[in-house]
Amino acid sequence: MPIECIQRLTGAQRSHKTNIQLGAYMAFVAGAVNPGGFLAISRYTSHMSGIISAIGDDLALNDFISVLGGISLLLSFLFGAATTAIIVNWGHRRKIHSEFALPLFLEAALLLIFGLVGANLNLYLPLTVPAIALLLCFVMGLQNAIVTKASKSKIRTTHMTGVITDIGIEVGKLIYWNKSSQADEGGYVKANREKLKTHSFIFGMFLIGGIVGAISFKTVGYISVIPLSLSLVLTAGLQIYRDIRVVLRCC
Repeated sequence: MPIECIQRLTGAQRSHKTNIQLGAYMAFVAGAVNPGGFLAISRYTSHMSGIISAIGDDLALNDFISVLGGISLLLSFLFGAATTAIIVNWGHRRKIHSEFALPLFLEAALLLIFGLVGANLNLYLPLTVPAIALLLCFVMGLQNAIVTKASKSKIRTTHMTGVITDIGIEVGKLIYWNKSSQADEGGYVKANREKLKTHSFIFGMFLIGGIVGAISFKTVGYISVIPLSLSLVLTAGLQIYRDIRVVLRCC
């Protein structure tokens, strides 16, 4: 992919096409990282539905330690999303090119830590397992907010529930049998094919990422996250370097 195309992925000037490209790329990353989270803590950290349900189950069973753990994971995801919002709004106010690249670069750094710490997960389990869990939830909140902010809430990448729901809605419209009288009355049901295509693409990339991640973690372990981290560094670094050059030029 040419450098200009990579730069556009995290550029402040957004288009529908670049939002889809960034969303698909980040869906692949989320899908690939998910198996690592499950391997580390036996839970998927990219979506909060399961974690919230587990909090309810643990509360019913009077397992208050697990309840506190679940709340901690939820808050970590929340703080990750809030961190992205702070960085993006800060960058937007200062009109820098890297307002979306900065949180992406932070995600890359945290994934690098995950890859290095995960390789030594067995050294001290009472400390490393909770730390990895909180780290991954923070990263997933951070990432989901990046694409959500960039696409103005039209695309999300770390959980597929809403994506699959939208696919189902559009498929239902696509196969709906319209009567000729409905067309005359303005009640014609028509599928949004562009939306169906976009969400199917996002879902496909998440699935491919999950397959690649599962095979990679099974084959080489947590170190497989490092290539993902480096790809994020490259994607984010071009815009950050662009801002650094502007600053140096002004000085």
